[in-house]
Amino acid sequence: MSHTVLVCDDAIFMRTMIGDILSQAGYEIVGEAETGVQAVEKFKQLSPDLVTMDIVMPDMGGIDAVREIIKHDPGARILMCSAMGQQALVVEAIQAGAKDFVVKPFQPSRVLEAVQRVLG
Repeated sequence: MSHTVLVCDDAIFMRTMIGDILSQAGYEIVGEAETGVQAVEKFKQLSPDLVTMDIVMPDMGGIDAVREIIKHDPGARILMCSAMGQQALVVEAIQAGAKDFVVKPFQPSRVLEAVQRVLG
C-alpha cells in the first residue's frame, strides 16, 4: 500500500510540482492545502502518512500549522519546504515538530530522499 501525502503550499505550481514528484514515485496525494488553517483541517480529516509544509502561507504560517498538527497528533510526519535564506525558520520548524526539510527550488531526488527519511 502506498503512503498517503497532504501537500501544503500557497503556490499552486509548487503543490503541483511536489504532487507530481511524489505521485510518480508511487505516493498517493490525498489532499492539498493553500493556507495553514486548511493544512490543519485537512490533516485532521485525512490523517495522511506525510505532510509537506511550506513555511510562508496565508492565514497561519507553516510553523504554526506544524505546532497545531503536532498538538493533534504528536506522531505526525511533516516535511518542511522552504526557500533559500530561511534557515532560522527551518530550525524553528524542526523544534516545532517537523522531521526534515528541503530547500526550494529543489531537485526531485532530494525531495524523495527526504520523504524516505521522514517515513523511515
